[in-house]
Amino acid sequence: MPGKSRELPSAAKEVVENYPAIWKSYAELGEACAEAGPLTGRTLRLVKLALAIGVGSEGAVHSHARRALEEGIKVEELRHAALLAVPTLGFPQAVKALRWIEDVSAGN
Repeated sequence: MPGKSRELPSAAKEVVENYPAIWKSYAELGEACAEAGPLTGRTLRLVKLALAIGVGSEGAVHSHARRALEEGIKVEELRHAALLAVPTLGFPQAVKALRWIEDVSAGN
């Protein structure tokens, strides 16, 4: 099964288990989108984190922050991405993003 379903919240895991073809297609779409342009590595991960912050998805921010840390991106860089949200998304959204990043970076 493509993707890392073991890191998903329980409700999402249920969907993955009950509809594996949909999960497979979804994971393949994500891979195709990542490969569609010149962005790679840390830039790609930080853009995905920024998009998650912009849409206000706690789960996606957790996921992309966790992956970023696993990929060697420093927590200070993740915090900077959240702070960049202030002028565009507003102070409250940036504060939420910082809190979500701290949820997964405690100890880093």
